[in-house]
Amino acid sequence: MKPRPDSFAVAALLTALVALGPLSTDMYLPALPGLMRAFGADAAAAQFTLSIFLIGFAFGQLLIGPLSDRFGRRPVLLWSMALYAAASVVCAGAGDFSQLTVARLFQALGACAGPVLGRVVVRDVYGRERAARMFAYMAMAMAAAPAVAPMIGGFLTQWPGWRGIFLALGLVGTALVLAVALMLSETNRHPNPDAVNPGRLQANYRRLLGDRSYRGFVLCFAGVFSALFAFISGSSFVLIDRFALSPVMYGLSFGIVVLGYMVGSFASGRLTLRLGIPRMITLGLWVGNGGGLLGVALTLAGLDSVPAIVGPVALVMIGAGLVLPNAMAGAIAPFGEMAGTASALLGFFQMLLAALAGIAIAWFGAYGALPMMLGIALSNLLAALAYVALAARRPA
Repeated sequence: MKPRPDSFAVAALLTALVALGPLSTDMYLPALPGLMRAFGADAAAAQFTLSIFLIGFAFGQLLIGPLSDRFGRRPVLLWSMALYAAASVVCAGAGDFSQLTVARLFQALGACAGPVLGRVVVRDVYGRERAARMFAYMAMAMAAAPAVAPMIGGFLTQWPGWRGIFLALGLVGTALVLAVALMLSETNRHPNPDAVNPGRLQANYRRLLGDRSYRGFVLCFAGVFSALFAFISGSSFVLIDRFALSPVMYGLSFGIVVLGYMVGSFASGRLTLRLGIPRMITLGLWVGNGGGLLGVALTLAGLDSVPAIVGPVALVMIGAGLVLPNAMAGAIAPFGEMAGTASALLGFFQMLLAALAGIAIAWFGAYGALPMMLGIALSNLLAALAYVALAARRPA
């Protein structure tokens, strides 16, 4: 007998599924400088293996969401996790950056089902405000992935090497296939037979994009996530190459930053039902923009040390923990009959903007910490402007 959809066991599984994206990017961050040396490539080529993952992750969601509205959450998850596990093994055996890049693309196409459908199952099972609270607690637990993954990746980079990182991800994918098969019941009680019809799909996406409030929540969510990815994308080159941190010390520094995300997510879980979604997002945007501007100011003043980077980014992460679960709930909750499609479109813009931020930072990486800190600050500013202009003008 499978556990109840609202049980702790299923909540833990959904958290693991939502964490698959950050796990897949963050675990091999400490290996990027080593990959450059192993394949004789530059930082832009190494960075592209991150960006191609996000691009595949973004576009894959546009198909995964409607498929789950048509065929159900469970079968789509099973096939996607199997693809992820297989692609991870291929990554481990890659002989050059071209092979690794292609394998990473397929890995992303499998991984994207985890966050999209994890969010949708929460929306299927919980109401709007309860979903925001659940997202916050999931985010707090999920923060263990970006906190622990670079540390694990740091140890695996030293032994047995970067290939061991991808073999470990393959084991994670295999475990998720088994967990979904044994634990997850179908939560889509009313499959839509027209969900993948091209005409219906186009109409659904047009309806979503035509909704002013939805656009505001999505751009707010994507902007804040891009700020996080600006740090994820540039931190290994800044902290390891510029400040000569070891992979293990880099993982510990990354963990300090992610602690800020856990604090913000915990506060969101405790306060959302009391203060409501709009106030939580506003508070988070103030904190995140303050941290981003502080980081830029310290860097421009020539104080670009490890504490001057980690401290402001930790503030940005606190703000992200307040914003992300509430913006997610605000975007998805009103669209019950096409929750998978709404979640997929949100995830598409989330990953697309993050990929663009990562590419921009790679292009300007030679200028040290400043491009990373500017990327963080500008992404947070975009999130605030989008929320104020579009979503904040209507009751959430």
